[in-house]
This record gives sequence, C-alpha cells and structure tokens, in this order.
Amino acid sequence: QVQLVESGGGLVPTGGSLRLSCKASEGNFRTYSVSWFRQAPGKDREFVAGYKRSGHTTYYADPVKGRFTVSRDSAENAVYLQMNSLELEDTAVYYCAASRAMITSTFRQPSAYHYWGRGTQVTVSS
Repeated sequence: QVQLVESGGGLVPTGGSLRLSCKASEGNFRTYSVSWFRQAPGKDREFVAGYKRSGHTTYYADPVKGRFTVSRDSAENAVYLQMNSLELEDTAVYYCAASRAMITSTFRQPSAYHYWGRGTQVTVSS
C-alpha cells in the first residue's frame, strides 16, 4: 500500500507562487494515476490537476489552467504542482491522490482514488 506525503503549502499573497510536492513511499509511482485535489472550507473536494497512469498527458481543472503546472519525477517517486498567479479562491487544503486501477471516465472524481495524503494548507492573502 503506497503512502503519500504532501509538502510545500503555506501563506502567500495574491499573485504569488508555491510549489507543492507529493512523494510516494514506493517505487513504480509512474504506474499510478496521480492527481491533486483541493478542498476549501464548506466546499466539496475538487480536482485540480493530474496524470493518468504511465501517461505523459496532463489534465487541469478550468480555474487553474494557465496558472498551475503538474509534473512528475519518476526517479524521485514524486509529483509536483507548481502554482503561479495565486488567487484568493485558491485557498484550500491540497491533497495528493493516487490509484492504480480506475475507470478512465472517473479520473477527475475523488472516489476513483484509493490512496490519499494528509493534505497541505495553502492560504492566499489579499
């Protein structure tokens, strides 16, 4: 069972940048579909960005397109989320999630993922 650990969250002013990291406890992380989700207070957990397993194509939610970039480093068993031009609405707890088996059409749904990190808080201030 893979364990995921997020890091890199913090407090940043609007327009600032942060880079989140998600590191897995085992190798072959590239064989997992890996995505970032976020959850703001009082809201549902939502898809942010991710990779499908063994693929190179990246997927983004519309609110973050052009501002966020997801990348993976197979040698480090890690996936990163570079967040630029941060907005107040980006304030949330950010979670890394992974799964080896999923129905492709459910890729953006939290219920499709078997493994989750504990999350890292991102707070954007005005």
